[in-house]
Amino acid sequence: MLERSALIGFVGVSDLDRARQFYGDTLGLPITEESPFALVADANGTMLRLTPVEQPVAAAYTILGWNVADIASMIDQLTARGVHFTRYEGMSQDERGVWTAPGGAKIAWFLDPDGNNLSLTEFEASE
Repeated sequence: MLERSALIGFVGVSDLDRARQFYGDTLGLPITEESPFALVADANGTMLRLTPVEQPVAAAYTILGWNVADIASMIDQLTARGVHFTRYEGMSQDERGVWTAPGGAKIAWFLDPDGNNLSLTEFEASE
């Protein structure tokens, strides 16, 4: 039914200016539209609406993630822009904060300014 419809992502944020700086400047997503009701970012062809809410409620799980070709390089680039990667007690993460899942995917997590949990994933190449 919806397989031919474009997905739109939504993230609640407390401050649109701070969201513009983080999602636009720090993460490098082009901001394509601005209004008092939302910032719209282009996440590689997927619309991401950053919507102001009075009190964002950060989920304990990942709400947005990016499939990246080289997680180590992306972590280094984002770290240079001020992003801090999250370490979780009891998880075996490497020096960059990367956890390798049993299936081989490499995953690292970071938070936006409102505490929304975001991630990077490098999937194991299929042969």
